[in-house]
Amino acid sequence: METNDLLKKIKRIEITTKGLSKQLFSGDYHSAFKGSGMTFSEVRNYAYGDEVRTIDWNVTARYNEPHIKVFEEEKELTVLLMIDLSGSSNFGTSATKKNLAIEIAAVLAFTASQNNDKIGAVIYTDKVEQYIPAKKGKKHAYAIINACVNFKQTAEETNLSEAIKHLQSVQKKRTITFVISDFIDDSNYLEKLPILHKKNDIVAIKTRDSGEVTLPDFGYIELFNAESGLKTWVNSSDKKVSDYLAKKEAESTEIWKNSLLKLGIDSIVCSTDQAFIPTLVQLFKKRKK
Repeated sequence: METNDLLKKIKRIEITTKGLSKQLFSGDYHSAFKGSGMTFSEVRNYAYGDEVRTIDWNVTARYNEPHIKVFEEEKELTVLLMIDLSGSSNFGTSATKKNLAIEIAAVLAFTASQNNDKIGAVIYTDKVEQYIPAKKGKKHAYAIINACVNFKQTAEETNLSEAIKHLQSVQKKRTITFVISDFIDDSNYLEKLPILHKKNDIVAIKTRDSGEVTLPDFGYIELFNAESGLKTWVNSSDKKVSDYLAKKEAESTEIWKNSLLKLGIDSIVCSTDQAFIPTLVQLFKKRKK
């Protein structure tokens, strides 16, 4: 897909998202991520049934009677998009995983801006390519999408661990963090995610293409790993080969999902040849419950 075609599609996504935000996302989106942050409201006298952990010991000592801190849920969310645009994202049959990632990012960015939330982004490969601090507004959402569309790749490999480390150093406020990647990543990101998850609500969105699961029936073809540079020949007409690849992909995805589930992180899988918005809506509804 050419850049101009992608930009036209992004514009259509913005228009579509306006309706989705009112009909689907608005209620489910905020309900799905409520409680993402609490702000101090006031101090009042302790009452029977109040949690002991909310006691303000300084005020209690001063007045010689128990007082507690009262917090209010933050109404304003800060949404952070971590977008993987490394070498493997250029793969795709009906569309590239890169374009799918950008379209998903566009929907989330426009939804956040239409709900008056702040939106920021980290574009990464094997390093952080660009950090865009969170701000409000449709103009800022477009700035994030344009940065992705116009991104010039400088590295083939992926290192989510480096992106996590960078985010921890620059982002102090709690965020709703969407990690959009194919997760073809040899770094130890599963060890780093729990640290990030302590202060942020993380959702992992895996992009994939049907060509990674089912090979075309072309006889012997050369497969190229865009990140490692390795090449190998396989017989795509051999059903055993196709079945093996499909099985390995299914197993790998299941292991990935279970690993994140153990960390308390929600995950979804979006494919280049399928509509992803229903999957997002289903995620929001699930979290709302």
